Amino acid sequence: MKFSEKLIQEFMKPHFENNKTRINADATKLVAEIMRLVATEGATRAAHQAKQEGADMVTIEHLEKILAQLLLDL
Repeated sequence: MKFSEKLIQEFMKPHFENNKTRINADATKLVAEIMRLVATEGATRAAHQAKQEGADMVTIEHLEKILAQLLLDL
């Protein structure tokens, strides 16, 4: 899984106070890597939750069950 630099820039742009603010390439790569790690960890935890419940597929309910702890662990 990889997040594109363009996606990261578009995601962050609305959060800048000054619309002329830019994010450099290294910062963009770092944010993309952090997003990749969080998404991977969330998927892994949701899969583990589904397995504990004996489910064959991961559903949104499994993700909802792990989300609070995942956010606290950040």
